[in-house]
Amino acid sequence: MATKIRLQRHGRKSYAFYSIVIADVRAPRDGKFIEKIGTYNPNTDPATVDLNFDRAMYWVQCGAQPTDTVRNILSKEGVYMMKHLLGGVKKGAFNEAEAQAKFEAWKNNKQSGLEALKAKNEEAKKAEEKARLEAEKKINEEIAKKVAEKKAAEAAAKAEAEATAAPAEEAAPAETPAEA
Repeated sequence: MATKIRLQRHGRKSYAFYSIVIADVRAPRDGKFIEKIGTYNPNTDPATVDLNFDRAMYWVQCGAQPTDTVRNILSKEGVYMMKHLLGGVKKGAFNEAEAQAKFEAWKNNKQSGLEALKAKNEEAKKAEEKARLEAEKKINEEIAKKVAEKKAAEAAAKAEAEATAAPAEEAAPAETPAEA
């Protein structure tokens, strides 16, 4: 029986979530499958992969053919790297312990690269946030300056109105006692 490692779609519209499954090549995409070996969520940044490494390794060694996307996922998770190293062990190039040590070194190197990338993304977010806050402060200062100018103009107009109204009121009380 020919088997394939493929993605099985789940989730709502425009928010896909996939299961990584082993299925017969004749089975439909979301149909019957032999075994579920993991999940893949492309909606997160970076995409989240939860994979049963041992079972994926078993099926790759049994000859299950992955789809292009699954091949990329398995490669990034190190399944194909381990298959390559185990091939070297079979040929006698090195022993199992050396293969495991090389795989661990590769995995640690990959993890440090991912951590550096995450740190760089966080730095970029902080710089963007700081720039946005600075721009907002400038806008708020301009608005405050306009409001202060408007209040000053209103106060000047009110003072002028009171100044012109005050002599008229002083003249009016002087006339009323004269009439009495």
